[in-house]
Amino acid sequence: MGLAARGLTGRSFRALIALALFGAPAAAQDALLPLGAPLRAAEPSPQGFPIAVLNQERLLSQSLYGQRIQREVEAAGLALSQENRRIEAQLTEEELRLTEQRATMSAEDFRPLAEDFDTRVEGIRAAQEAKSRALQAQAEAAQAQFFEQAFPVLIGLLRERGAAVLMDNRAVLLSVEGADITDEAIALVDAEIGAGGDAPLIDLDGTGSLPREGATP
Repeated sequence: MGLAARGLTGRSFRALIALALFGAPAAAQDALLPLGAPLRAAEPSPQGFPIAVLNQERLLSQSLYGQRIQREVEAAGLALSQENRRIEAQLTEEELRLTEQRATMSAEDFRPLAEDFDTRVEGIRAAQEAKSRALQAQAEAAQAQFFEQAFPVLIGLLRERGAAVLMDNRAVLLSVEGADITDEAIALVDAEIGAGGDAPLIDLDGTGSLPREGATP
């Protein structure tokens, strides 16, 4: 399951896309060309760019925290698949036994057994589908939590560079060399947040460290 490919849709990163830090620095405003003026090559000066560019997919997939989320999601998904296969094998064996019993029982006696089996199968299917949805929700919540923790780090990086706005690289048509801060952001996030602690972020039994919907803090 590729976490990075989905991107983040939570409020934390939407704020990053148009982050305003009280307006562009005066030096950056002075550097703007008047309308119609000829373009000239800009000297790379990361400290003077009023807008910075971030590849959020790389930030997630290449940071220690993001890679940990990916590993936990994959491990939980594998465990769920193995559990589903075990259950399927058990139900198949039970269905075969019921089929054999059918030949020795009257329809009236067999009907309650068949109905009970069908009811249990439907219940098990619903429970496993709920686990799959919970795994997806936990993956999305882990990504949102990552960006929320990364948010102050990114703000600090913008201020250090004198930038006022942070844009997602997918919204940028063209940028000069030095405007992309992704590599710096990954290094800083790794240094300040690391892998996000020891408690599991993703789980199938409700023991993870992420808050659950409806839970009280």
